[in-house]
This record gives sequence, C-alpha cells and structure tokens, in this order.
Amino acid sequence: MKREMDKFDRINRRQFMQTGAKVAAGALFATLGASKLFGSAKIPALTPVNSVVLNNGLKMPVLGFGTLYLGGSEGEKCVAEAISVGYRLIDTATIYNNEDAVGAGIRRSGIDREKLFVTSKVWVDDSGYEKTKKAFDTSLNKLGLDYLDLYLIHRPRGDVKGSWKAMEELYKEGKIRAIGVSNFEPHQLRDLMESGEIMPTVNQIEAHAFFHQPESLEFLKKNNIQMEAWSPFAQGRNELFYNDVLAEIGKKYNKTNAQVSLRWHYQRGIVTIPRTSQKAHMVENLNIFDFELSDEDMRLITKLDLNTTQFPEWD
Repeated sequence: MKREMDKFDRINRRQFMQTGAKVAAGALFATLGASKLFGSAKIPALTPVNSVVLNNGLKMPVLGFGTLYLGGSEGEKCVAEAISVGYRLIDTATIYNNEDAVGAGIRRSGIDREKLFVTSKVWVDDSGYEKTKKAFDTSLNKLGLDYLDLYLIHRPRGDVKGSWKAMEELYKEGKIRAIGVSNFEPHQLRDLMESGEIMPTVNQIEAHAFFHQPESLEFLKKNNIQMEAWSPFAQGRNELFYNDVLAEIGKKYNKTNAQVSLRWHYQRGIVTIPRTSQKAHMVENLNIFDFELSDEDMRLITKLDLNTTQFPEWD
C-alpha cells in the first residue's frame, strides 16, 4: 500500500510543471512531460493559511498536513519540511503508528508549540473510558507534547460513549483543546450529541471530488460542527489528478487539479489535510488562496460526485 501511495505522489499526481519553475527555498521543478494537468510555477513559500473558529472558540487552520503512511525518518523529515513551508495543522493517529516520527518532526522544525495545531485519534482497539485515557497518554508521550489541540474518536465502533466521557474529562483538564470524531454518520453523531455533555467540534470524514457528502456537510453546518476531509485527493484514485473537468477549470486560473480540488473544499467550508512526501507538492498545496472558483466551476465539480466511497476496503 505504501509503495502504491508513493507512486501516486511521484508520478500520477504531477506531470504539470514547466522547466525551471521555482519552488520554496529556490528549488526547481524539472520538466516532467506533457499531460492533461495545467499547473502554475507561482508557488510562494510560507503562504499564510486562513483559520476557522470551532464551536468552542478555538481557531483551526483550514488547510493542514496529513501524515498517513509517513513514518520513521521519512515521516520526521516530511513533518519538519511541512512546517518549514507554512503548515500549522498536523494530523496523525494512533493507528498510523507514526506519532513518534511526527513528534520528532515537530521538534526538528524548531517551531514554538503554541503556533501548531496538532491532531491525533483514539483507535477502535482502545475504545472505552479507561483504554482511551491510557491511549491518550501514550499518544502524548510518543509525540513528546504536553497537550493536543484536537483529539478524535477515529471510528464509531466499540464503546464510543465511554471514550467520549474520557475525552470530555481530558478536555476539562486542559490536556485537549478540542474534542471531536471521525467517520461518523449523522445518526451516529446525533446519538453521541444526545448522550454527551460536550458538543463535538469536528467530524473528519472522507470527502473529495468523487464523494461530496452533501448530507453530512449540511448536518454538520446546521449543528455548528466543522467538517474536515481526509484524503481530499482520494489518494489519486479514479485518476483524480488526470480528471479532464478539474484540468479545464484549473487551466483558467493556471492551477493544478490538486489546487482546484483543495480550493473547492475551501469554498465549501471544509478543512483539508492533504498528504504528500514531496516538499514541492507541500508548497503547491498551500497556494490556493489567490484565486476563486466561479459558481459554474462549482457546478461542474458537483457533476463528478459518484456518491460512494472510493475506499471500500476501509469500511
């Protein structure tokens, strides 16, 4: 799986840059050949990232860095590089088995802890009150941090209510700045809201050009819960980086399919956490705040919705 993902990063995603295009720190993109993708060489480093305000008043960056499959020395390097080019939201999870690498990357970056927004998640095997408390402590120790900005229940399985009670207590103790969930459907989230004391701040779910989740988005907005999209590029599945519709839209703004995808999420009010191991792509993904998709662009992307997950093996 990791080998396949690296292949997407190196090849399938990018065949769009012109020879000599400048990236952060003076690095250059090489010519990668002709393709359907239309890109821009205009990629500034340290692009400022806007924030949303969660229902508890905490500010959260609208664009972050995902770390799935990024472990060991590579993970450490990627996290440090992501921070160096401007990312402040860093997302990890117990099941990713890379919290130690993420923590090492944070330390390597030299950034002040207060400037970061770090998320982790409790896995199904650790569901329940006591196990969640223990899992949280383990995550903090691996990350080398004193607190988390956001802690999520990774999937709606096991003793969800026990986990939520533990997270509520950790939140009240100041060890977590915000608590939320991941992969919850509206009815599952509604049940948790009715039984819990503290309102979830975030629901991190699958969302991308081929799976729009409009019902979930509407429910979350109605209840003032922030939607966050994992795999906003569908990990390159269904040839997202070659999609003609996204490419034609991008051509108008001199942007790539990836940038159009992230901008589409942003205009829908969704936080995203794209993952890449390539510094040039990290910088490219930040460069989405200098253009705006038209209503017609948004309508065309709506037609791409297949209304089904692109990750059936994860259900």
